[in-house]
Amino acid sequence: MSEYTRGIAITVVFLALSLGVGAWMTARNPEVGQQVMSMIRDTIIGEALDSSRPVLALKIFINNLQACVLMFLGGATLGALTVFIIGTNGFVIGSILELVGREHSPLYVAAALVPHGIFEIPAFVISGALGFSLAAALLREGYGEGDAADRAREMGRLFLVVVLPLVAVAALVEAFITPEILRMVV
Repeated sequence: MSEYTRGIAITVVFLALSLGVGAWMTARNPEVGQQVMSMIRDTIIGEALDSSRPVLALKIFINNLQACVLMFLGGATLGALTVFIIGTNGFVIGSILELVGREHSPLYVAAALVPHGIFEIPAFVISGALGFSLAAALLREGYGEGDAADRAREMGRLFLVVVLPLVAVAALVEAFITPEILRMVV
């Protein structure tokens, strides 16, 4: 199994677990989900929804890019920050999915997630995998094997070539296409 494949597997496991915990806690106590939704509305969504679609796309892009950069560079903390960012985002998404799923049909939930999610989720998973790979490279160098700086440059190029475009496309789709699909579903 390659280093990136292991990183992807670890990211997917942490993401799935945190999604499940967020959904489970909200199912048991909807107030948890309401608090998460309120926090998201106050910190991210509130002002963004009042923006024009191009500005909304830019805000979504910046927010998601920050999360992806932190997951990647979190490898420098031997993966601790990477795990934290994955877990926090997974918990929030799971909680919101549980809340929205209570009020809307599965078709609505899918329409709200799939169009941009097909770009955003791979960007998220690859960023996590890069963070875990960076942590592994630093550990190897600590044991006198390999050059973490060379590996980090290689991973940085991969981030710029793969993750950055995925995050950009996801933001454009989320701002311009997802709302139109939701209008058709509702």
